Amino acid sequence: MTTIPRSALLLGLAGLIPFFWGALTVLRPELAEWGTMTIGPRFVGPHVQLFYGAVILSFMSGVLWGFATKATGRAATAGYILSVIPALWAFFMTGGGPTGAAVNLIVGFLGLLMLDWHFWQMGLAPKWWMRLRGLLTALVVLSFLPLVL
Repeated sequence: MTTIPRSALLLGLAGLIPFFWGALTVLRPELAEWGTMTIGPRFVGPHVQLFYGAVILSFMSGVLWGFATKATGRAATAGYILSVIPALWAFFMTGGGPTGAAVNLIVGFLGLLMLDWHFWQMGLAPKWWMRLRGLLTALVVLSFLPLVL
């Protein structure tokens, strides 16, 4: 089965909302002002994108850890080691201002895609995994462009 399950696709796409909301509030100051007054400054602009990006990289570390549990021996050990990289990247690389943090998150998400591919190649991820991860990664990277251009 190479078709992405509907629930995985819908939840994955819904998970993009904070990224694109943040991008919209960067591009539209009046929307940022409304968001600040309505839901608070933490939930607009780079704040929401950068914080949520770090959360998602950490979440994806857990997903990769789950894939590693399907391996044995040295492959499992390597999988566990590789699986913590996205969370550590998010922790250490999201400081230093919004532009630098956004660039580092873009690199982190592209690196995560390579790890996804590695686990997929090993047969530890579902057959449809790379179709979903490629789509979501492209959209996440696109959402960060207003912060880096």
